[in-house]
Amino acid sequence: MAAPVEVCHVACCANRAGGGVVSWARGGLLAFGSCREIVLYEPAVKRVAAALRGHVGRVNCVCWVRRQDGTSETQLVSGGSDKQVILWEWNGTGMWSNQLVRSIPLKGHAEAVCAVDAVYQSDSNLLIASAASDSTVRIWSQHGSEAKCIEILQFGNGFVLDVCLSFLPGSNVPILACGGDDCKIHLFIQQSGQFQKTLILPGHEDWVRGIEWAVSGEDLFLASCAQDSLIRIWKVCTKSKQLPETEDDSIRLKENVFTVKDTDTTYAITLESVLAGHENWVYAVHWQPSFSKDGSMQQPMRILSASMDKTVIIWEPDQESGVWLEQASVRVGEVGGNTLGFFDSQFSPDGSMIIAHAFHGALHLWKQAADNKKEWTPEVVISGHFNSVEDVKWDPEGEFIISVGSDQTTRLFAPWKRKQETEVTWHEIARPQVHGYDLRCLAMVGRFQFVSGADEKVLRVFCAPKSFLENFSNITGIPMEKLCSHQSSDLPEGATVPALGLSNKAVFGGDTAVQPTEDEETFNTISNQYPEIYFQPLILTEPPPEDHLLQNTLWPEIQKLYGHGYEIFCVACNNSNTVIASACKASKKEHAVIILWSTTTWKKLQSLSFHNLTVTQLAFSPNDKFLLAVSRDRNWSLWRKQDSSESGPIFSCYAYTDKNTAVHSRIIWSCDWTPDSKYFITGSRDKKVIIWGQCDLSVATEENMLASIKPCSTVLDAGDSVTAVSVSRVLTPVGRYIVAVGLENGKIILYTWKQSGQEPALADWIMCVEMGDSWSHTLAVKRLCWRPHAGRAGHNNQNSSKWLQLASCGADHSVKIFNVNRSAL
Repeated sequence: MAAPVEVCHVACCANRAGGGVVSWARGGLLAFGSCREIVLYEPAVKRVAAALRGHVGRVNCVCWVRRQDGTSETQLVSGGSDKQVILWEWNGTGMWSNQLVRSIPLKGHAEAVCAVDAVYQSDSNLLIASAASDSTVRIWSQHGSEAKCIEILQFGNGFVLDVCLSFLPGSNVPILACGGDDCKIHLFIQQSGQFQKTLILPGHEDWVRGIEWAVSGEDLFLASCAQDSLIRIWKVCTKSKQLPETEDDSIRLKENVFTVKDTDTTYAITLESVLAGHENWVYAVHWQPSFSKDGSMQQPMRILSASMDKTVIIWEPDQESGVWLEQASVRVGEVGGNTLGFFDSQFSPDGSMIIAHAFHGALHLWKQAADNKKEWTPEVVISGHFNSVEDVKWDPEGEFIISVGSDQTTRLFAPWKRKQETEVTWHEIARPQVHGYDLRCLAMVGRFQFVSGADEKVLRVFCAPKSFLENFSNITGIPMEKLCSHQSSDLPEGATVPALGLSNKAVFGGDTAVQPTEDEETFNTISNQYPEIYFQPLILTEPPPEDHLLQNTLWPEIQKLYGHGYEIFCVACNNSNTVIASACKASKKEHAVIILWSTTTWKKLQSLSFHNLTVTQLAFSPNDKFLLAVSRDRNWSLWRKQDSSESGPIFSCYAYTDKNTAVHSRIIWSCDWTPDSKYFITGSRDKKVIIWGQCDLSVATEENMLASIKPCSTVLDAGDSVTAVSVSRVLTPVGRYIVAVGLENGKIILYTWKQSGQEPALADWIMCVEMGDSWSHTLAVKRLCWRPHAGRAGHNNQNSSKWLQLASCGADHSVKIFNVNRSAL
């Protein structure tokens, strides 16, 4: 039978842990640390291949173990804030996935691990070096399935920020380079089984952030970079024992000479070059990977550096003079956005692509143009939130999802439909809101309008601009006529954030910034350097790269809703898009009110007071007759819509639980309705999930109302705190409700339920799928949301009755979309 659930999309980004979080394998897989897991991404097909679980803290560094013969890697080393180093081994068949990967944990560090490196001493023997913030570097050796720490190098109270291992030229003597906060590079050489400090290379004037060895023929090169904005290239070569030279007066570079006792060879280290081109801290420097040619490994003389000055530079020696020069500088034009430069950058295995890891976790990918080798063009790459994702919603038509997170952004993901391919991949195509407060919740108001709440007292309403509709139509292949039935001509082109504001201001057709012509003399005043409008309308045919997302995809804010006294916590909109309900954080009854707003006048309609503590989620019933609220005071309240007066609908309290009737004994985190509006479901920290009903409108008297709504299901024990519940709008083929339950440990479980008789029975619940480790989240599931229709977005409804889609978001910074086969449930 077909698997009932498959992962359709994962949106995530690299950890903001400095350099070393990203590593590109010769086989083409890109590994990066994302929260507590290591994501393996295939840039060629633009999808996540697997996620490796094992760390219980943030992953800080990832490194593929390069093979000397240039074949694809089968091992990966990672270090995390959980003080452990993990060696991942793949058995070499099929794809990298959790089942085929064996992990060997290396425990011993007393603080977070910040850098790792590894080399093969022989085919079966692996040497690993790891640096941590306990001021030590540990050397590990691995034979087969056994790995042990063979040496600890103490650095007093200094920190080592990067380590790199290699072998001395023409020998198999390991040499270790450590760069740290004493602005020096320490070289250790293994002599008679022990690493001994052999040389200290001074020169940098600030912390050394990155170092990397490269073997080129008979010589060994070391590139280092530091916070003094400089890159230094050192050369190690064997020194022949010739006669002492006669003292002449010519100027020569100072040589550092050392002798290895074991092999009785003398080596000289000289400073080959100092590269100045960056204007801020240089976080990482990497050599282009060596490749196999005519049976020997060739090392291209090209290095790549990433800096906090928002640039990534490629350097190579000049053909005639041999002087290292800046070859191509990929200066990334991130104007406006809240960016600060790059942590890391890497060449692809063949050197034709560059990946860079920006300060906010975003990955940038550039590809070398085929005709002009000096030109690099941005490519589509994975993107996602860089902090906890708090809420996710489908649009009413089920064509895209919008998520909000503690990284202060609102992001919109949609399927990219390419003309010639059947494969549909999801991508971030807009970032409607880049805020100054952590975002908490959102609700869709119709198709291209949403309201979001953050850690502030106002709700903000956003509306899609014309440029979004056009680009959305191009990328998803949905014709423009279907998208905007009404006035698209008077929509704004886009939006921009004023220099000192938080609100996205609409930009209309005639407003876009005029670029001065070449011959006009521009006076370099402050106002000219920082134009008021950064927005440039672009016609897209593929998902936009990061720098475009930051400044050209904002949505204009059309309204602010004032009324709450504390930070907004939850918001919901009814199905006819006429009423919005919202609530804020509260520790007293007067603040725990639910405010209803009209979406036509944006005025306050009503305040509903019942709860004593924060209302955690609100949900309108599908028929819009009821509003359900669940709260931290462990109770729920149900509000019924009265016949509407002139001012709009009025809700009155219809049913509730109190101290005597409550079943939940902890905060109720989440609630949802069944599609027929008969039952609703609540999930709580006490691990219980309960379905309540029936909501029958014929009951008139108050006593009957309270009595009529009672638990219709037995209490379902989910095994861990329930943080999210959602009921699908589509039933199973045999007419059972499909319930998704998200837990605090990151698991997502799918159940089906149907009332069988008058009394609740345990057999009414059937557990269908418990999503395994490699699929679910690594931290709490924050929200689950089913696609409102059957079928898969972007698949033009072929065999649509078979599939459902479930979107989830979690505290592990990721948004996921699952395809659920409803006939297999």
